[in-house]
Amino acid sequence: MDKYNLRQIILDYPRQLDLGQKFAKGVTVAKKDFKNLVICGMGGSALPADLLASYLANQEESFGLPVYISRDYALPAGTDENSLVFISSYSGNTEETISCFHHALKVKTSIVAFSERGAVEKMAKENQVPHVKYSIDFPHFQPRYANTYAFAAMHQVLTNLELTDSIARFPKIDSSKSEDYGKRLAKKAKNKIPIVYASNRFKVIARNWKIKINENAKSPAFWNYFPELNHNEMLGFSLPKNEYFVFMLRDKEDHPRTRERMELTSEIYRKKGLETALIDIEGENYLEKSLRSLVLGDWVSYYLAQEYEQDPTPVDLVEEFKKKLS
Repeated sequence: MDKYNLRQIILDYPRQLDLGQKFAKGVTVAKKDFKNLVICGMGGSALPADLLASYLANQEESFGLPVYISRDYALPAGTDENSLVFISSYSGNTEETISCFHHALKVKTSIVAFSERGAVEKMAKENQVPHVKYSIDFPHFQPRYANTYAFAAMHQVLTNLELTDSIARFPKIDSSKSEDYGKRLAKKAKNKIPIVYASNRFKVIARNWKIKINENAKSPAFWNYFPELNHNEMLGFSLPKNEYFVFMLRDKEDHPRTRERMELTSEIYRKKGLETALIDIEGENYLEKSLRSLVLGDWVSYYLAQEYEQDPTPVDLVEEFKKKLS
């Protein structure tokens, strides 16, 4: 049930970082004095925006610019000629992102476009907009797996503009080491609704797990983060109406009270009949921890797809919806 060899993409996933950096080598814009960074994207093409914003927020040296992410047809309020806008669409044909591109041209912002092909590349050429082209030689490659390509490329553009320091050395990660663990977790979550929790620092990872489970396993899934969920969502499990499996991603550097909340929430949920798994995030720094956690989530979603006898690559329902919308 893996016609397009998604397993190999997951195995190769961490190696995307160096290549993503190369895609953006030398790409820059004339203006360098910006008031904010706006990243426009949908679905898998918005995931690198989340990762980039989270990474920049968790560095010792402040990035210095507010970062806004638009998953919509228009740029956020306050975007103007002093904004730096990243247009992110792997296919280059995402209608919401193309709409944002038109909006950015109208507002006369500084723009950098990121795509593998499509209307975004064409618009960039027609309007003399710098374009980062993803050259990925893998048939039926899905946008959700360009996450680290795009993250590294976007960060490289910021480095080219001297807005942040270069990532001199990317962490070396062996995806195969977490494959068996992901497979075991998937078996535990089979026939249950997955919920993924993390601290505020790693909420981008929880969201990514949720999206991969949706797209790979063709299963509903949900996500939230501590401590916010203790003030609302947990009340929804006072009377559980379905079977759930709750993944809690915890880091040793999370706030001590957040770690305590995870333990206590897990205990309460178990008493309510929910299965939970406390998963320790591993790594030496924020980027390594994020990448290791992303890969584990990939394996969980991949093997959930196998449990449900689903090919993880196609997204037929989304394609059907797009045809009806057009």
